[in-house]
Amino acid sequence: MARPKTPILSPERIRRAALDLVDRDGLEGLSMRRLAGELGVQAASLYGHYRTKDDLLHDIANEIMEKVDVSGFEGGDWRHGLTVWARSYRAALAAHPHMVPFIAMGPGRREASLRRADAVHGGLTGAGWPPRMATLIGAATKYLVVGAAINSFARGFDDDVRVYLDRYPNLSQAHRLSEHAAHIDGDGFDLALSAFLDGLADRFPPRSD
Repeated sequence: MARPKTPILSPERIRRAALDLVDRDGLEGLSMRRLAGELGVQAASLYGHYRTKDDLLHDIANEIMEKVDVSGFEGGDWRHGLTVWARSYRAALAAHPHMVPFIAMGPGRREASLRRADAVHGGLTGAGWPPRMATLIGAATKYLVVGAAINSFARGFDDDVRVYLDRYPNLSQAHRLSEHAAHIDGDGFDLALSAFLDGLADRFPPRSD
């Protein structure tokens, strides 16, 4: 049987190629025409699976959000639930930082995002937080996660020691930060998350409506 001249397309293959393109060149580097070129097909072939680029991006965002773990709320411990959610949320976003601005725009109608928002809100209210506070806690956690995922503190420093010598005496070791970026960024996030949770426990103890 002769091989087809045109590569066989599937939604999964299209999403995988599109995410590879975004990971490599950013959101601005993705177009249906360019994606078609990557797949070895005509752009018209993609529209049978996805009407618009945004439809495609929503499905990619949905797949990324499927990796976010909200099972920590099942035992009724809100702090454990938030910790598991926040860490897995950051990991899912940090794996694809160029997708973060699109995902961060909101859940919209994305099923995976809405299921997780529902689980987080239900876990917090079920643990005793008033609904308004549950909403604010979810929002604040998202701010923390998105900020950590979209940027690296440590990689923002130059690795040339001469940049800091003499002029910035308190940054004499700053040239080493990028070398240890993964640990610094991870530990910095955990510190911020822990301080946030401690503050919640101290300032806003759960209570019944």
